[in-house]
Amino acid sequence: MFRPKFPTMPMPTGLVTPPATTTPAVVQPTVIQPVQQPPAPAAPVASAPRPALQITPGTSLAVVGAGTAAVLVVGTVLVSMLLATAITAASVAVCAVVVRSLLNSSAKHR
Repeated sequence: MFRPKFPTMPMPTGLVTPPATTTPAVVQPTVIQPVQQPPAPAAPVASAPRPALQITPGTSLAVVGAGTAAVLVVGTVLVSMLLATAITAASVAVCAVVVRSLLNSSAKHR
């Protein structure tokens, strides 16, 4: 019951022989054509130097406004998480005091 059972190898049904080749394969040499390189592209025409980023008063005002909004949103989320943690801690403390009071009062009445 606990011994492994290995599958048996099936026996071939007939005589197995490799396929016979009547003539040997002859390899014919081929001529290799050299690959022609495409012509090099022409150099691009240099344009006038231009600053990578143009800052206008409107752009700077938009960036400052977006940064302020992001700081206010992140601050609000963090403060609300801190407030939720404080409320949870206070409610757990109140529950602990109530349970302790109940246990002490039940022990005195016995």
